[in-house]
Amino acid sequence: MKIIRDLTDYHSTTPLALSLGMFDGVHLGHLSIINTLNEIAEKEHLESAILSFWPHPRKFLNPNDDVKMLNTLEEKLELLEKSGIKNIFLKTFDEEFRNLTGTEFCEQVLVDKLNVKHIIIGYDHTFGKNKSGNFELLKSLSDELGFKVNQLEAVQTNDLNISSTKIRIALSEGRISDANKMLGYHYPLTGKVIHGKKLGRTIGYPTANIEVPVNKLLPKKGAYIVEVYINNQFYKGMLSIGTNPTIDDKNQSLHTEVYILDFDQDIYDKEITIKFRDFLHDEIKFEGLEKLIERLDEDKKLTKEFQF
Repeated sequence: MKIIRDLTDYHSTTPLALSLGMFDGVHLGHLSIINTLNEIAEKEHLESAILSFWPHPRKFLNPNDDVKMLNTLEEKLELLEKSGIKNIFLKTFDEEFRNLTGTEFCEQVLVDKLNVKHIIIGYDHTFGKNKSGNFELLKSLSDELGFKVNQLEAVQTNDLNISSTKIRIALSEGRISDANKMLGYHYPLTGKVIHGKKLGRTIGYPTANIEVPVNKLLPKKGAYIVEVYINNQFYKGMLSIGTNPTIDDKNQSLHTEVYILDFDQDIYDKEITIKFRDFLHDEIKFEGLEKLIERLDEDKKLTKEFQF
């Protein structure tokens, strides 16, 4: 898979079948587009390609916007590579790009720079200044500019159209199973293990504190059943997202920490990967450590019994 980050002087000599968008999450709806894209590329002797943005255009439009993404860039590229896409164009959103009308975008970017011969567009996708670009515009320009265009219907699960927004909402409500079904994989989190206050070890539940990547979306505060991968080795785990209100109710900073079952190794400064499997309960402030330990024991039992 080729990754092209600068389009300034770029001109593709290879004719492309292309789709465009953020593709945040690379979920089942995206995969439907990508599968169609790959099929068309093979049938019409083109190379498949995606034009996306990094960082999110909202960061350019509002630098103070704390945009949270389903995927880090590394996760997104890994998922796109697995999908079979041959070319990824990662465009930085800037003032010049912002001011391109839908027609100018088609002429100057899709045709002149990228040599696009077939465009696949999602059911609700818009582009260009003031969202002036859409399927209807592409259709009207297709003959003149020499490309074909297809619009795909939304992919559904549980009678709901799949979208990155709906996945974010599911995660924000702790509906891990729903989010995973729409994604087509278990929601991941990869981060470095950092030093914490080491309070967990004083109650028999030592945890690994995870440094969460900037702009990575976390599910709602609470406790979760997770898969833990350390050096590609799988372990069962209980993950907590919260402020540890029972032990340290004065500190309101958010911690993400995982208790790894049947594990006793020093993993400080190592990168580990978490995959969310189920929601256990909301963050709770217990009356004392005894009640907290009772709940942790129950969570551990549920985690052991969970069918991974």
